[in-house]
Amino acid sequence: MEVTFLGTGTSQGIPIIGSNHPVCKSSNPKDKRLRVSVLLRWGNFSYVIDCGPDFRQQMLREEVEKIHGVLLTHEHSDHTAGIDDIRPYYFRQGNIPFYAEKRVFNALHERFSYIFATKNKYPGAPTIDEIEIDENSNFVIGNKNVTVLRAFHDRLPVLGFKIEGFTYLTDVKTISDVEIKKIKNTKVLVINALRVEPHYSHFNLSEALAFIEKVRPGVAYLTHISHLLGFHDEVEKQLPENVFLSYDNLKITV
Repeated sequence: MEVTFLGTGTSQGIPIIGSNHPVCKSSNPKDKRLRVSVLLRWGNFSYVIDCGPDFRQQMLREEVEKIHGVLLTHEHSDHTAGIDDIRPYYFRQGNIPFYAEKRVFNALHERFSYIFATKNKYPGAPTIDEIEIDENSNFVIGNKNVTVLRAFHDRLPVLGFKIEGFTYLTDVKTISDVEIKKIKNTKVLVINALRVEPHYSHFNLSEALAFIEKVRPGVAYLTHISHLLGFHDEVEKQLPENVFLSYDNLKITV
């Protein structure tokens, strides 16, 4: 399975609009981060985890001609605001499967009511197939088993996904030992690390590294990174040998 990091930034991305912070002014491409998402490819299958406001740009950059489904971690805009940009896929393929919690679909119904209209629907709007999942769900996408994980983003429940040897978690502040047991010794772990200072709803760097120590993956990649974590190259020099900062357009094989 090939994993492409479509975006590795926090909700504002990097650079932040109007910011004079040194990281926002960096000329290093690895310091420029779109909103967080990954593309998973194997065989003829292509799946995306989260569909944020940079979705169109990300799909064009990766030349993705077809997607077989979208997995959503939670309803926040930096993870869902690109839903309308599935239209080109819908026009070619038909309904696009989305996997999410019922609460997340309810939020999308409110914010994108024209997509979910049942009467007098605008003919140019896409249609999605709503596949409800929760932390007790196990399902199959493109012949691969998916284990659903429960974590919390402050008090908001969010989902993570383990697909064979690949585990993806973002916007995590707390996660139980029961869930950690499901992913012990995973081959590849992706986990959020927002900044150096503590944050009320995200792991900071030290919390992310402590979590990695608990899980003991073969290798770990940090994502959902803000400008306050620092310059990519400087931060990566300080990390344990099996921990790396992800960056936009990074490709790994699991």
